[in-house]
Amino acid sequence: MSDQTDIDSSPPLRRPLTALAALWPHARRYRGLITAWLAFLALSSTATLSLPVAVRYMIDGGFGSEDPAAIDRYFAALLGVALVLAFATAARFYFVSLLGERVAADLRRRVYERLMTLDQAFFERTRTGELISRLSADTELLRTVVGSSASVALRSVVTLSGSAIMLAVTSPRLAGLAAIGIPLTVLPIVLFGRRVQKRSRESQDRTADANARAGETLNAMHTVQSYARESYEAQRFGGAVEAAFASARRRVRTQALLTAVVITLVFGAITAVLWLGAKDVAQGTLSAGVLSQFVLYAVLGAGSVGALTEVWSEVQRAAGGMSRIGELLAEQPRVQAPARPRPMPQPLRGAIRFEGVRFHYPSRPDTPALDGFDLSLAPGERVALVGPSGAGKSTVLQLLLRFHDPEAGRITLDGIDLRELDPTELRARLALVPQDPVIFGANAFDNIRYGRLDASDADVVEAARAAEADGFLAALPEGYATYLGERGARLSGGQQQRIAIARAVLKDAPILLLDEATSALDAQSERAIQTALERLMQDRTSLVIAHRLATVLNADRIIVMDEGRIVASGRHEELVAQGGLYAELARLQFGASAAAPQAATLTTP
Repeated sequence: MSDQTDIDSSPPLRRPLTALAALWPHARRYRGLITAWLAFLALSSTATLSLPVAVRYMIDGGFGSEDPAAIDRYFAALLGVALVLAFATAARFYFVSLLGERVAADLRRRVYERLMTLDQAFFERTRTGELISRLSADTELLRTVVGSSASVALRSVVTLSGSAIMLAVTSPRLAGLAAIGIPLTVLPIVLFGRRVQKRSRESQDRTADANARAGETLNAMHTVQSYARESYEAQRFGGAVEAAFASARRRVRTQALLTAVVITLVFGAITAVLWLGAKDVAQGTLSAGVLSQFVLYAVLGAGSVGALTEVWSEVQRAAGGMSRIGELLAEQPRVQAPARPRPMPQPLRGAIRFEGVRFHYPSRPDTPALDGFDLSLAPGERVALVGPSGAGKSTVLQLLLRFHDPEAGRITLDGIDLRELDPTELRARLALVPQDPVIFGANAFDNIRYGRLDASDADVVEAARAAEADGFLAALPEGYATYLGERGARLSGGQQQRIAIARAVLKDAPILLLDEATSALDAQSERAIQTALERLMQDRTSLVIAHRLATVLNADRIIVMDEGRIVASGRHEELVAQGGLYAELARLQFGASAAAPQAATLTTP
């Protein structure tokens, strides 16, 4: 199972509005949408605040008038206000929702672009499911807060402010009594706010845990089903889901309690004030229309307070999401391009040199992956790295690709330290065929064209032929246009390997890195692929990792590694004659004579 750890899931909580302030740079790019939203918000709020006045005049002027036409006029005015309110509310909803969708899309893109710039050390310690959760669930929260909650909050503030003013205008005495209850409603919001934010962050973290668990298992279904562990994985995921549910329940309980307290206090205060107002009407000191107007403004104000309470809960959740996204946006790769990178040599000769390189993986700080490693490759030389698992062979390729930088020593390409080069420019000159090839959920054209995006279909077919892949690709139902399935599910392991080799052929880089490139091939396919690789390695500096010694017998040099160091170097026959680790590996693979079978020896074209 994955031993990756979560990104720090418990950073210091910041004030919600401070955390959400980071959204403003994304929103202010769309000033037109913001202006339209605010304009229609002002219009709808004005119409809303006009309704109680219209009702007052309808009651006092319409019902109390002896002119029957007066009722028609007042009801027509009331309908007109309602129509304006309907239009302005719909327009406000349209523009603010569009703003939310636009900001969320930009934020998703920016987070994804940031992830593309981070180094391998980050991905070694971070679960993929956690990142997907931040790209989806957290950005969805922010879309909600921009496209809905922010609008509701601002509308509620405007309505509450307008209602408070109109309450004072309508009846200063009753408004003064109502004002006494305001501190009682603010106090629980302040007291519960931080707790809600903490619960929201915890709930989002547990949801991310469940997503990460599902992503890990679904990507390993072959192993899960081969070990008949479906029930076990379902139980593990069920546990993660229940943990997320328990966390969400605590959050909802806190939000529900806050809402109940606020509504009780608000409407309790309003009821008391209206009771006094009703007595004034009975005594003839207040008209029914004025009291109706006061009631409606009080209801509008109370509704606004209730809406603000609910919105505040959403703001708390969104603040947690923004802080999680902010962590990703603030993440800095350890491997970066220098401020002024050296230009790549033109043409690139391909001379590689490791000088006293020492390196520990961040996840394994106690064990050096390479320790005092020295190696030189001449332009066009073919060098093989062999040795037991954990000897540091793949680390050599990782450092050459500059996925990591050495802690001591240096690596040069044509005499230039790799740290002086732009990593993107460097990797453009290297072609990698990994042990576990990656096949994207696309057709064969797109998968091979990943090696060179501007390649034509004819170039792709030519590369596939060179990699001995044309036969099975042409036989697919739609040929090269056939969808290969997620992670190449419609292909065998050997076919996936040949797709990866075709990709490297198409890239046509001057330096070739092969990491067990024939490990997934059967004996019949291996010889054909070895011929293709021999052709591919011509006139290129090639660094080949192999566990099967038969695949590297024709290397110019074989480097034997153990525990991050070079323990022997030479050609096959020399190393067998020297004895030691290589001779033992050869004996295990080729038999007691430690001689390679003639059938395994390739003839260089």
